[in-house]
Amino acid sequence: MQTLQLLISGIAQGMIYALVAFGYNITFSTSKTLNFSLGNFLMIGGVIGFVLYMTRGNPFWATLAAVIAVGAVGGAILLKVAVEPSLRQRNAYGWILATLAVGIILRNAAEVFWSTDDFKFRSPLGDSPIRLFQVPLADGSLSAGLGVYPQELLIIGVSLAIVAGVEAFKRLTVFGKAVQAVSEDKDTASLMGIDQRFVILFSFMLSTAIACVGGVLVAPITLVSATMGTVLGVKAYSASIIGGLESGIGAVVGGLFLGISEALTARFVSTGYKDVPGFVVLILLLLFKPSGLFGRAVIRKV
Repeated sequence: MQTLQLLISGIAQGMIYALVAFGYNITFSTSKTLNFSLGNFLMIGGVIGFVLYMTRGNPFWATLAAVIAVGAVGGAILLKVAVEPSLRQRNAYGWILATLAVGIILRNAAEVFWSTDDFKFRSPLGDSPIRLFQVPLADGSLSAGLGVYPQELLIIGVSLAIVAGVEAFKRLTVFGKAVQAVSEDKDTASLMGIDQRFVILFSFMLSTAIACVGGVLVAPITLVSATMGTVLGVKAYSASIIGGLESGIGAVVGGLFLGISEALTARFVSTGYKDVPGFVVLILLLLFKPSGLFGRAVIRKV
């Protein structure tokens, strides 16, 4: 029973990694660039969610809508200010430094204009665990059973809905197919009349909005702080590499692998070694299958 409880907690944490990894996947597939500030956009989502929900008392779903809007606008600004200038100059590494710089600016801004402390974020579904599989004991009481926090179920449900919704959008709508076309071949997509610049703009707005949603979702099971996105962003990037940068399913698989391995290692080995299995697998994949579990090997013509 305890192992099942650990698995649920690991899946919930893994789905947060998967959400941010999915954001990496979205921008890489359309622009072949990575937004290394996504971890700090997750933090911005948590901070804004805390201010609107905990401090101002706004309804949770209204808070979530506001966070999505802020994330989308932030993604558009990031593309125009940090990424596009580097791409116009054909600077192969400028966009990496630019997105890293934006992430540092976001973190420092949160520390200066908000706080450097950690804050508890109250779950909209309550902080008491749901007890499952309880059985009567000899004294008439019930066993502890399986305790699942409602927020963990919310994380799993919303994350799966976002990933499934985006994948369905890409496959079933006209604009989604345009996104797919740009992902496959930008030059051919342009010849077909698809505005690849708008598609790339949309991909950045969507990725940062998803990261901000991840911040609101994970805040109740961690703490809200200006540094909450740093480690989460790195681990999400690891998840995207494990699964394959161009695979949406790979992002989910990579995130779940990291989340579950961390939970099980912390329980059965030591919390000090919880990150080891994931990073060992990451190193092995970089050595023997750099494209990731679900990625495609790239053949360059020379």
